[in-house]
Amino acid sequence: MISIANRTCFVCLFLFLCVFGFFQTVSHGEDKVKNPNVAGQFYDSNPSVLRSNIENFISQAAVKPYDVPVDVIIAPHAGYVFSGQVAAYSYKAASKTSYQTVVVIAASHYFGFNGISIWPESAFLTPLGKIEVDSELAKKIMDYDPAFRFEPKVFEKEHSLEVQLPFAQVTFKDFRIVPILIGQPDYSTIEKLAQALKNAIGDRKDVLIVASTDMSHYHEDNYARKIDTYTLDAVRDFNVKKIWEECGIKKMEMCGFMPVVAALLYAKERGAGNIDILNYANSGDVTGDKGKVVGYYSAVIYGGSKLRSAEVMTKKRVNRLTYDQKNRLIQIAKTTIKEYVERGKVLDIKEEDPRLLENEGAFVTAHKYGQLRGCIGHIIAVEPLYLTVRDMAIAAVSQDTRFDKVRKEELPYLEIEISVLSKPWVIDNIDEVQLGVHGVIVSKGVFNHGVYLPQVAKETGWNREQFLSSLCTHKAGLPADCWKDPLTKIEIFTAEVFSETDIK
Repeated sequence: MISIANRTCFVCLFLFLCVFGFFQTVSHGEDKVKNPNVAGQFYDSNPSVLRSNIENFISQAAVKPYDVPVDVIIAPHAGYVFSGQVAAYSYKAASKTSYQTVVVIAASHYFGFNGISIWPESAFLTPLGKIEVDSELAKKIMDYDPAFRFEPKVFEKEHSLEVQLPFAQVTFKDFRIVPILIGQPDYSTIEKLAQALKNAIGDRKDVLIVASTDMSHYHEDNYARKIDTYTLDAVRDFNVKKIWEECGIKKMEMCGFMPVVAALLYAKERGAGNIDILNYANSGDVTGDKGKVVGYYSAVIYGGSKLRSAEVMTKKRVNRLTYDQKNRLIQIAKTTIKEYVERGKVLDIKEEDPRLLENEGAFVTAHKYGQLRGCIGHIIAVEPLYLTVRDMAIAAVSQDTRFDKVRKEELPYLEIEISVLSKPWVIDNIDEVQLGVHGVIVSKGVFNHGVYLPQVAKETGWNREQFLSSLCTHKAGLPADCWKDPLTKIEIFTAEVFSETDIK
């Protein structure tokens, strides 16, 4: 029986198989070498074509290899034509480290069982060659709990683990694997898996965990991006209980939510508390069909250094926009607002500028007579910048609960401001907050989050303590001095801010 949490992915697979035919049956003989299931279907079976495809994906991923070892990557498992470009971000980010073992954790889509299946020995075969199983590490993990066992049939048709292997082969050299498929265990078994991984890996820096998952399935594009943003916020906050519970009731959607929960718990056990969401897209970005899309994201988790060198901090700043690009975004915001307020319609906008096609977070702010009239945005990049601006422009004039919806007669008096955001990073010392340069996010627990954009400090004249105290109370619903609490998470980001006045 397939669990409710996995039915959506199963439906996706069934439709795919109706087009391409059933996967070939697994062939593992006496030596238990695992032949591929989906070569020629989810990815090309020709070795040279396959390698070229993956190398192209990696070269086009707009991320630089991390200087510190990455402990965990999260990557999608759809056909490469749909999700290969997203997956490339995670692998490229981790490519600088020489890993001896890659542990791939994926969900079982075909066989339901109350446990976790680990392939214990021999090798897996892909068009790019054979990958040996790290039998010693696999045994250490399996010995931790009776729920961890080898169930050969679970691997017979599964794609979610297999599609990660060619990416790993192109990215890393001379590594072994530990293949793990999760059935339908309870939460405590996932906790045990995380602890087993921590105990078996110990202090090794040469082991990478790969959590394989897709996101929401078969929703209209705008709704899919909303639910996926909500899910990514929980991933970014390491909120494993929320992910577990809400994926179970479909308030969130990740068909690999159990592998992700296991990976997040492992990272917490290991002290790897830094997570970067590198890329998000959905199938509609490839096919153009926005009616029923499947979401994908890539992320990395790492510990140790907080990456605060001048070089890395520069990387975290926004790739600056030209005058024409700023003007284009302002025009998108203004025409979108006019169309939505007057006719209730969302403009279908086409964009070809590569800079505006990059996934970036942004806020759109509306002022009237110099006074705030609405401001809403996405901190985490979930769609191309031009679409983020379009959607946040609508939200700013219709969904900011502090104000009534903007009326048609107000349109001539609105002035639009846009803030394009860098990715946030965690800080330990508030002295790192540069007023007027950094926006700040404070969060504590599941429900208390607040954000101020960099321009708030300029507009109010507050000092650093006043800025943070106001953020805690008025935005996060926390005590004014919560920023002093070591349990409060403080992140900063930079922003490129411009308005209609700036581009006239």
